[in-house]
Amino acid sequence: MITPGHLASNPRLVKEAQALTAAGYQVHLIFTQYVCYLIDFDSVILKKNPAWTFDCLNRTTKSIGTQSRNYAAAAIQKLCLMLLLQGKNSDYVLSHAINRFFGWQCKKAAATKADLYIAHNLAALPVAVFAAKKNNSKCGFDAEDFHRNEVSDDPENEDVILKTSIENQYIPQISYLTSSSLQITNLYHALFPAKKIDTIRNVFPAVKTAQLPFTQTDQPLKLFWFSQSIGLNRGLQDVLAAIKLLENEAVELHLLGFLTDETSKNLLRIIADLKFKRKPAILFHQPVYADQLINFAAQFDIGLALEPAFCLNNDAALSNKIFTYLQAGLAVLATDTTAQKQFLAENPALGFCYEKGNPAQLAAILKQLIDDPALLQKTRQKA
Repeated sequence: MITPGHLASNPRLVKEAQALTAAGYQVHLIFTQYVCYLIDFDSVILKKNPAWTFDCLNRTTKSIGTQSRNYAAAAIQKLCLMLLLQGKNSDYVLSHAINRFFGWQCKKAAATKADLYIAHNLAALPVAVFAAKKNNSKCGFDAEDFHRNEVSDDPENEDVILKTSIENQYIPQISYLTSSSLQITNLYHALFPAKKIDTIRNVFPAVKTAQLPFTQTDQPLKLFWFSQSIGLNRGLQDVLAAIKLLENEAVELHLLGFLTDETSKNLLRIIADLKFKRKPAILFHQPVYADQLINFAAQFDIGLALEPAFCLNNDAALSNKIFTYLQAGLAVLATDTTAQKQFLAENPALGFCYEKGNPAQLAAILKQLIDDPALLQKTRQKA
């Protein structure tokens, strides 16, 4: 199983590796580390799964050798992207333009004899295809996103050109394809009608919470949102504006994830622009280990899935946030992206949907839940 990044940032890979191990298969992982604070998270995952073997490239060390390799790899990647944009689309150009450390990953994958090579994340796809060819084996790809449009819908965008070229070149060569939502499955099926695509949602093994969720009416309404990194392209502006409209109500917003200084400054600017009469209750939490997330989330009332549908993928993806909230016993409050709207239409008792970019409607739903704690409690129990 191959990913260009950390195990901790790819829970679908971890879930699949655990499922394969439980089914009796030997699992070997190939991954790369480039974010210092995630290395400990990777180590915890590996310690809890001692049956796995792995090859790992740590790009974070400050040695001259590592830094030299990083600079050289970055230069090759940049050159290959330039060549691709000029119409050169050889395997070498494509694989190195999408994966800075393709050479290392491909060498390790080809040296590992396997019956099946599984790519998680688009940058791993050429690695899996080449290793499978080298060893006369099969390969598959898990498309958690609709990758060609996960950054932009503009066909002239560099990221769109690169990822479209990768998908067109390598998806026809794989043995099977899985995706994370029905909408993403449909998008890929339209492009590759000969491929059978199975939809595997971002659900994970059930975790027993300490007790049945109970809404405390004498406490503030506690909203929860999480991500690996806290960013402002995920709809947080909506909830901040809604909290401003509910300034006379007791509402807390809890954000879990890595917070950069730049994002912190931008959040403060947004809050200042909203002209709160009193400082809003916004609380930040450091990332937690994956197996602790659900129990951590259970202390809150409402889980926020605020995807703004800024591109085709963002509209089609069914966030793992929703399923985390449900397992934690939280009511779900989601934007009306295509995937989220359909999910809540099929499961109306689990939460509420609002029009993205409409903080007044979001505030109205929150006010309803503040005024009717029995409705909030009922929704949490259904979750």
